[in-house]
Amino acid sequence: MASRTSGKGSQSTAGTRQRTGRAGGAAAKPSAKKSAAKPVQKRPAARPARKAPAKKAAPPRPSVAGRAGRGLAHGVGALFRGVGRGARSLDPAHRKDGVALLLLGLALIVAAGTWSGLEGPVGELVRMLVTGAFGRLDLVVPILLGIIAIRLFRHPERPEANGRIVIGLSALVTGVLGQVHVACGAPGRGEGSQALQDAGGLIGWAASKPLVFTVGDVLAVPLLVLLTVFGLLVVTATPVNAIPRRLRQLGIRLGVIEPLPGEYAAPAEDGYDAEWREAPPKRPRRAAASRPAAEPDGVEAAEEAALEGRKRARKTPARKSGPDAVDLAAAAAVDLDGAVLHGVQPSPLVAGLSSGIRQDTERTLPVPFGRDDTAPTVAVPDLTKPAPEPPAGLPPRAEQLQLAGDITYALPSLDLLERGGPGKARSAANDAIVAALTTVFAEFKVDAAVTGFTRGPTVTRYEVELGPAVKVERITALTKNIAYAVASPDVRIISPIPGKSAVGIEIPNTDREMVNLGDVLRLAEAAGDDHPMLVALGKDVEGGYVTANLTKMPHVLVAGATGSGKSSCINCLITSLMVRATPEEVRMVLVDPKRVELTAYEGIPHLITPIITNPKRAAEALQWVVREMDLRYDDLAAYGFRHIDDFNAAVREGKLTPPEGSGRELSPYPYLLVIVDELADLMMVAPRDVEDSIVRITQLARAAGIHLVLATQRPSVDVVTGLIKANVPSRLAFATSSLADSRVILDQPGAEKLIGKGDGLFLPMGANKPVRLQGAFVSEAEVAAVVKHCKDQMAPVFRDDVTVGTGRKKEIDEDIGDDLDLLCQAAELVVSTQFGSTSMLQRKLRVGFAKAGRLMDLMESRNIVGPSEGSKARDVLVKPDELDGVLALIRGETAG
Repeated sequence: MASRTSGKGSQSTAGTRQRTGRAGGAAAKPSAKKSAAKPVQKRPAARPARKAPAKKAAPPRPSVAGRAGRGLAHGVGALFRGVGRGARSLDPAHRKDGVALLLLGLALIVAAGTWSGLEGPVGELVRMLVTGAFGRLDLVVPILLGIIAIRLFRHPERPEANGRIVIGLSALVTGVLGQVHVACGAPGRGEGSQALQDAGGLIGWAASKPLVFTVGDVLAVPLLVLLTVFGLLVVTATPVNAIPRRLRQLGIRLGVIEPLPGEYAAPAEDGYDAEWREAPPKRPRRAAASRPAAEPDGVEAAEEAALEGRKRARKTPARKSGPDAVDLAAAAAVDLDGAVLHGVQPSPLVAGLSSGIRQDTERTLPVPFGRDDTAPTVAVPDLTKPAPEPPAGLPPRAEQLQLAGDITYALPSLDLLERGGPGKARSAANDAIVAALTTVFAEFKVDAAVTGFTRGPTVTRYEVELGPAVKVERITALTKNIAYAVASPDVRIISPIPGKSAVGIEIPNTDREMVNLGDVLRLAEAAGDDHPMLVALGKDVEGGYVTANLTKMPHVLVAGATGSGKSSCINCLITSLMVRATPEEVRMVLVDPKRVELTAYEGIPHLITPIITNPKRAAEALQWVVREMDLRYDDLAAYGFRHIDDFNAAVREGKLTPPEGSGRELSPYPYLLVIVDELADLMMVAPRDVEDSIVRITQLARAAGIHLVLATQRPSVDVVTGLIKANVPSRLAFATSSLADSRVILDQPGAEKLIGKGDGLFLPMGANKPVRLQGAFVSEAEVAAVVKHCKDQMAPVFRDDVTVGTGRKKEIDEDIGDDLDLLCQAAELVVSTQFGSTSMLQRKLRVGFAKAGRLMDLMESRNIVGPSEGSKARDVLVKPDELDGVLALIRGETAG
C-alpha cells in the first residue's frame, strides 16, 4: 500500500515538475515516454493546472451595492464622454463664445466675492483662492477676466493672439504683485495667511521672495519693474524700438501733439507689423509678399508671391518648412486677400455678410488627396478686377458739334442713363462652393486645389491648379460630380483659362447682378475712347466692363433662343450709337420683320430710311447697301485710298478736289450700320437675294465703312448658312436650346450651358476662346429719354432710293385688258398656295400654256412672284396676309 501511494505521489509530482525536468521513482519514466511520443497533446493538458490557482486567488463577488455604484460610475463617465464628443462637434465660433461667457460668469462671481463680500461657501472659496493668490490686488481680477471675455467676443477670429495675451498678462501681474509684496515688507508664509493676503498674495510672495533672498531688496525691485514692462509690451504688441512712434501716435489721437503734414494717427494693430518680423534670409520672393498693398504694383506682387508660395508648398513637404515660412505664407495670403478686393463699396447687407466671412480667414477646408495636413490653410483669394473709381473733374461729354451747314447737334448726356449699384462682394456662398470643390477633389483623389476665384455679375469662375502629373481630363471628367456637389446643373469647365495655367470652373451665382448700360458707357468715356462706333456689351466674369468697336469686328452675328437677351443686346447697341455718335458720323438701316422690337427708334436722325418691316423691302435695302458700297469703292479707287477713314480725313483737311465739270461737292462718308433683328424671316421670303447681298457686303464692305449686325432666334443651318458664317467673323451667342445651335453660332459647344437673361459668350474676330459676359440692360424709359433728346436736336433725312427695286425689269405688256378677273384668280391662287408655277395655272384655271405664261409675267411685273429660274417654280414675294392689298393693286384701287 505504501508503495502504491508513493508511486502515485511520485507520478503527480512528476506531472507538476515538467519545467525542471526532475521526476521521482519509476513512475516518472512513463510520463517522459508519453511526452516524447505525443508532444502535441501534453501542452493542453498542462493548462488546467495553471488556471487552478487563479480560481482560488479570485476576489469575492461584489455585493449589490458595489455593483450599483460601479454601474453609476460607468454611466456618469459615459455621460461626460458624450458631452465631450458633442463639444468637439460644435462649431468653433460657438466654442469660443462659450469660453467667453464662462469667463464673464467667473468675473461676476469673483467680483461678488471680492467687492461685496459674498457669504456662503462660494464666497469663502473665492476669498481663499483669489485673495490668497493675488493679495491686495484681488479687486483687479474681475476686471481682467471681463476684459479677456470682451476680447473673445469682439475678436473670435484671432486665436493666434491668445497665447501672446496670456504670456503678457502673466508677466504683468507677476511683476506688479512682486513689487506690491516687497512694498508691504515681504512677509513670509510663517507670518500667516492673513499677512500674505494683506501684501501681494502667494503670487507676489513666489515672485519676490527668491529675488529678495538672492540679490536683496535693492535689485529685486528693478528686476520686477523690467518684468512688468515686458508684460505690458507683449500685451500691447509693441516692440521697444516702436515705443516713441506709438507714444507720438497716442498724443496725436488725444490732441496733445500737432500732427505733421500728411501724418495721421494709425489705429492700434493687434499684432506686430511686418517690418518688425524677421524674414528668412534666402527667400526674397516670399518676403516680398508681406509688403504693404499700397505700393504701386502691390497687388501684382502680392498675387505672384502668394501663387509662388502655394506652388512651393505643394511641391515641398511641410516638415521642411520652418515657422518663419508659415508666418510669411499666412501674411502673404492675408495681404493678398485685402489687396485684390473689388475697390468699390458693396451694399450694406452684402457688406455685413462679407465682413463676417472675411474675418474668418483661417477657415479649415478639407485637404485634397496627396497634400500635407500640417500645411497652413488660408482663405482662397478673390481675384476679381477692382472697379475703376469715377474720375473727377472731367469736361462734359455732350459738346455742341457743328454738322453740315449751320446745324448744331448736342449728344445726349449720360445722366439720362441710370447708374447701377456697386458690385457685389465676396459672399458666404463663394466660400461654401470652394469647400464643396475641395471636398470633391479629395473624395476622388485628385491632386488639385482652388487657388482663387473671380466673381462676375452672373457666374463666378473658380481657378483650380493641378498638382504634378495630374491630367486635365481628371477635372473635366468630374463635371457631373461637381454639379451635384454645388447643386447647380449649369456648370461650365474651361481648360485652361486663357493666359493662366489653371482650369476654370464657372458656377452661377445665387444672387445675380444687373449690368446697366450707363455704367459701361461711363467707363468708356473715362478711358478717353471717343470712337463713334464703340458700343457697350456688358460685364465679364472677372468683373471688368466689355466694350467693342464695330469697325474692328467688322460684322457680328447675334443669336440665341427666345428670352435669352438678344433684343436687349440690340437695344444696347443702338442706344450706345445714339449716345456717342452724331447723325453725320453714323447712319443706320434698321430691319424689323417683327414690327414691334425697334418701333421705339422710329424718327431718330440717325436713320437713313424708315424702319423696314417688310421682308421683301428688306431684301431691296440690302441690295441698295451693295450699290452704296460699290459707289464708295469707286471714290476710294479714284483718289487712291484703301480705307474710308483715310478718305474722310483727307476730305476734312481739304486735300481732295472733285473733277472739273462734275458739279460734285465732296463730303465725308458716314459709317453705315445695318441691323437685322430677325434674319430668319428674310431667309424665308427671299433666301437667295438676302444671302447674296449679305455675303457680298460682308466680303467687301469693311473698308467702305459699312457694317452688319445680324440677329436671329433660330440659329439653324438653313438660316445661318455656311457662306454667312464664313464671312461674319464675330459672334455673340446667348443661351441656346441645344448643342447643335451652339455649334452653328460659335463652331464649338458652350452656349447650351448658359443660364439666359443676358448671359452670353462673346467671340470677337481673332479670339480663340469666347469670353463669358453678362449683357448690359437698358430700360424702355432710358431709351425713350435718349430718343426724345435726339429727335429734339434734329429731324431725320431719309433717302428715297433705299427700298426701290433696282433690278432691270422685263419689257412686258402691262395692259391687262380682259384678263383682269383671270389675273386676280391667278394671283389669289399663287399667293394662297405660295407656289408660283405655270403648269399649276394651266391645270387650275384651265387655260393654255401661252395664257398661263402671260399671267405669270403680269404677276412678275407687279412684284407678286420672282423672276423665272428655268424649270423651277418661281418665288412668291407676297405673303397670304397681304393678298387684299395685291388684289387692290391689280384692280387699280391704290397707286402702284
